[in-house]
Amino acid sequence: MPESFTPGWREKWLLARNRWLGDPGFQRWSMRLPLLRRVAQHHAVSMFGVITGFVYTKTLTAAVDAGVIAALAKAPASSETLAASAGLAPAAMARLLAAAQAIDLVEPLPGDRWTLGERGAALANNKGALAMIEHHKLFYDDLADPLAMLQRGRGGGKLADFWSYAEAAGQGTPARADADPEAIARASAYSALMAASQPMVAEQVIAAHDFGRHRALLDIGGGHGAFVAEVAARHPGLGLAVFDLPPVAEAARSVLAARGLGRVAVHGGSFRDDPLPQGADAISLVRILHDHDDAVVAALLGKIHAALPPGGRLIIAEPMAGTRGAEAMGDAYFGLYLWAMGSGRPRTGEAYRAMVKAAGFRRVREVPTPLPMVTRLLVAER
Repeated sequence: MPESFTPGWREKWLLARNRWLGDPGFQRWSMRLPLLRRVAQHHAVSMFGVITGFVYTKTLTAAVDAGVIAALAKAPASSETLAASAGLAPAAMARLLAAAQAIDLVEPLPGDRWTLGERGAALANNKGALAMIEHHKLFYDDLADPLAMLQRGRGGGKLADFWSYAEAAGQGTPARADADPEAIARASAYSALMAASQPMVAEQVIAAHDFGRHRALLDIGGGHGAFVAEVAARHPGLGLAVFDLPPVAEAARSVLAARGLGRVAVHGGSFRDDPLPQGADAISLVRILHDHDDAVVAALLGKIHAALPPGGRLIIAEPMAGTRGAEAMGDAYFGLYLWAMGSGRPRTGEAYRAMVKAAGFRRVREVPTPLPMVTRLLVAER
């Protein structure tokens, strides 16, 4: 610290606070006073939740992998039946059920029978959440040694391997990715994951923005068309198009045709290297930007500005850092996730506003969504 630096009042207060909180004598004294005791107990429980949270997550994963959630979603079952179905010893299933009950995934019934708890019931038919639980196994492998993950730099682990098809396209090689069976498999796995989790996001976006005001919508990075399919169900007269990597676009044509949406135009290409399709008066980016670094985002926003007509709209749907009530999701969850992935960073709504304005858009406003933790929505006018 430079000798000329003088700490401000906030820094002095924080340093004093930390000395008090770290002093065993202060901790013992605070536990003797009723008001401070309640505050200390609250913080102790919260801290324990942070320390043990990974165990709770793995309990959830085990309950899903053992088929407990799926089985109890159909009907109550005995622990013996659940154990036999999962290939576990009765004692092991009993331990898993007790752990799952502690985090409200299951509840006991008379006669050694079990049903879903409130959290388990909410999870059972949530295909997006179930897909994320499966996908997170890669992330958790990288997090087994988080310091090593940070020391080796961004990417380099299992999660980055999963995302490598996007990196290949970013290097200007979409044609080679298109011919590579492994790239196609990775692209399909990612698009399937996004499709499973897309309905909840789409519901938030469609509830907040009236797509009926537009003539044609282009969804960039639209995967297998899950988002435009949800929009089409509510706005059958709206022109729709999807733009994604060639192997993803090829699969999207089949998926959309099977859903009776052959009218959706599907364009294959890389938004980093190829021009964007023209003709839409609205362009959407649904959970796209935070996966990419600032230079890529700035270039994409510039391309979108050029592709839209005057008065056209850019629609950005993203989980964002600094979301009230979900602050930890931003820099704690997405911060480390995107580091492991090897690309992107969490951004606040203010950061996105600045980037959109720098790309030349006239007005940027945030439209409230029912569940901002799932996604927040920015609408910009060209």
